Amino acid sequence: MELTVYLAGQIHDSWREDVKRKANERNLPLTFVGPQTNHDRSDHVGEHILGEQPTDLHKDDAASSINNFRTQVLMQKSDVVIALFGEKYKQWNTAMDASTAITMNKPTIIIRPESIIHPLKELSNRANVTVDTIDHALDVLAYIFE
Repeated sequence: MELTVYLAGQIHDSWREDVKRKANERNLPLTFVGPQTNHDRSDHVGEHILGEQPTDLHKDDAASSINNFRTQVLMQKSDVVIALFGEKYKQWNTAMDASTAITMNKPTIIIRPESIIHPLKELSNRANVTVDTIDHALDVLAYIFE
């Protein structure tokens, strides 16, 4: 059995590569998908596909609709969603993706540092599991295969 895992969270550092490397080191049968991690591509996809937009609002709206479409398709095909919250970057997209996964009844693991337990308490309460580290999230997934 192999699981597909959607990795929701900010796209400004290499945390997804850390998850993939650690999962590979554990020989976990996991396939990973997630949002577009090329920030420029994500921001401009609406204009790349639909052509130049008349305002920045229209440009953002076009990109958002296409990015949301992509997220919905990949999340629906996923078996599990891991949503990583950190301290450095704004977490709006992560919160939206975690909420979407929970609404879709996808098994959801939230990773969040101790410093943001309070602001995430309601969302954490809705997730299946909330952990502090990537390693803990992988421990949860590894337990499925025991």
